[in-house]
Amino acid sequence: MIAETVCSAVAAAGLGIAAVTAYRKRFLTAARLAAYSLVPLGLVMTGVVEWAADTAFSPTAWAGFGVLGAAWLLFMTTRAVERRTGGTRKERRAARAARRDAVAPAASAPSLGPTASRPAVRPEPKPRKAPAGEDFSDIEAILKKHGI
Repeated sequence: MIAETVCSAVAAAGLGIAAVTAYRKRFLTAARLAAYSLVPLGLVMTGVVEWAADTAFSPTAWAGFGVLGAAWLLFMTTRAVERRTGGTRKERRAARAARRDAVAPAASAPSLGPTASRPAVRPEPKPRKAPAGEDFSDIEAILKKHGI
C-alpha cells in the first residue's frame, strides 16, 4: 500500500514538472517528462507494484529463486562436463566400439611391413667446412676502425 502511494506521488510530481516545462515552451521535453512520470502510475494500476512487493517480502518467493538458481547451476555443470567428456552416452559407446574394431583381435603386434624388423638409420650430418678463399680481413678492418 505504501509503494502504491509513493508511485502515485512520483507520478503527480512528474506531471507537475512537465506542466512547468511546457509553460516554458519546451514542449518536447515536457512530453518526455510526462511519459516518464506516467510509468509508475501505470505499474500501480496494472498490479505490477503489488506483485513485486509481495515477491520481495515473501520467503517462499526467495526460496523459489534459490531453486531456480540451483537448477541453472546444474544445467551449466552438466553441459561443461558433457563438452569435456566428448558427448552423450551413445556417442561415447560408439567411440569405444570404433576403437575396439580399429585393431584386429588376433593381431599381437602392428604389421608395418618388412622394414619393421630393422631400426631406421639416419645419415649423419657432414661437418661444414669454411671455404678455402674466405678472408676476414675486411671485417677486422671495420672492427679496428670503430675501436672494437
